[in-house]
Amino acid sequence: MPLFFVLLWSSGFIVAKFGLPYAPPLTFLVMRFLGVLLLLVPAVLVLRAPWPHGKIRHIALAGVLVQAGYLIGVWCAIKQGMPAGLSALIVGMQPILTAFAAPLIGEKVRPRQWLGLVFGIGGVALVVAAKIKLTGLSAEAIALCVLALVSITVGTMYQKRHCPQFDLRTGTVIQFAASTVVVLPLAIIFEGLTADFAAVRWTPQFVGALAWSVLGLSIGAIFVLFALIRRSDATQVTSLMYLTPPTTAIMAWLMFGEAFNALGIVGMALAVTGVFFVVSKNKPT
Repeated sequence: MPLFFVLLWSSGFIVAKFGLPYAPPLTFLVMRFLGVLLLLVPAVLVLRAPWPHGKIRHIALAGVLVQAGYLIGVWCAIKQGMPAGLSALIVGMQPILTAFAAPLIGEKVRPRQWLGLVFGIGGVALVVAAKIKLTGLSAEAIALCVLALVSITVGTMYQKRHCPQFDLRTGTVIQFAASTVVVLPLAIIFEGLTADFAAVRWTPQFVGALAWSVLGLSIGAIFVLFALIRRSDATQVTSLMYLTPPTTAIMAWLMFGEAFNALGIVGMALAVTGVFFVVSKNKPT
């Protein structure tokens, strides 16, 4: 399950590369969220999936942070020229933030895990080092990426503390409905979103990117993420984010011919070692 999650989550930057040239970022996200609801709401009604009692507010808030806040930050930053490698490095700080805040949700980070966290961030830095270009980078793009980092970190920990257990089908509906309520007015105000989605160019690349965003990312990856949050410590779950930049780099090399050098291979090995230390069940002696 962790490997499957890494593969799905890593494809997010590839989807952005395919889809953002043909639609404004907030408009794309509105369409993505609505697509999830159009698929899941009928399924929930037909299957009579149970709705959570007393947790809807917590589930909705966690969804806004993990979905709306994170995706708004990353996608808008990339649209404004933030290199994918740099955005991956900034968001890749999530395991470190989670580890520092772990005591707030009753979790303890062992020395072995701290070593793994340091290895992981070092590996991520090596993987994306050759791709980082700061020329012309705006403070606004950096701020958006930091917003994404803080949002998904707080959202993951909030869900782990307040609502780790809920039906994935109805819980996902709640989270994406709440995220739509947040993103839709922003798209109307800042991008002039209209009911006919006039700003969208319906190319095969855009349709493919949108379909994968709905099915592979917003349903597939999120279902797996929620399952991991349910059964593992927050620090262990977020450490998997260290594997996202290396995996994305391999995908970009295979699909777009982007450079992937020996330094990147060393970084991948370091990141994998770091994740092993974090998720290892062995207790220190």
